Amino acid sequence: MTAENTKTRTVQQIVKGIQTSDGDGVNLTRIIGSPELNMLDPFLLLDEFGSNDPDDYIAGFPPHPHRGFETITYMLNGKFRHKDSAGNEGYLTDGSVQWMTAGKGVIHSEMPEQTEGLVRGFQLWLNLPKEKKMIEPAYNDIPADKIPIVNVPGGQVKIISGTFSGITGPGISHTGILYYDILLDTGSEIIIPIENGWNGFCYVYEGSISCG
Repeated sequence: MTAENTKTRTVQQIVKGIQTSDGDGVNLTRIIGSPELNMLDPFLLLDEFGSNDPDDYIAGFPPHPHRGFETITYMLNGKFRHKDSAGNEGYLTDGSVQWMTAGKGVIHSEMPEQTEGLVRGFQLWLNLPKEKKMIEPAYNDIPADKIPIVNVPGGQVKIISGTFSGITGPGISHTGILYYDILLDTGSEIIIPIENGWNGFCYVYEGSISCG
């Protein structure tokens, strides 16, 4: 898809993340999940967690319930272990993804498997369609080496979910979603095709961009 046949979207709002904590005192930045951004359905929440200080993450996220949405945890750095009431257990390492569908309800925990060093990643909550709110819980671990990377002029696109340039990522959702981690060199640009009628956002976690 080229610029000639793509309708350019405009940025409706720019917000800064809010410093907060969750779980048993894990310090994080909340980007989506405030009244400022109440127009982004199906995106319910986006948190970034990241620190070299174990005191910021060592307490982890002890058992807690979810229902009616999916949680997608993407680890840039670090090691966490997932356990849930459906009997699933998973291990998150550098570059891997944990995709959990809470459905009709699940209790899970996410606890660090390290006592020092860098932990950094993101958790996205994705709303389920109303007709799928009561489906059975499900869980999928996606290792880093199963996530395709597409090289583009001046950068690369890691495809966690959705399709880019004919390549489809491994993350499968009950809600249509494009989830990319994009790295661009200074001065480079990229066009990301998005379905008409879909909500979208970009989160810049390093550097700065011009968008729209």
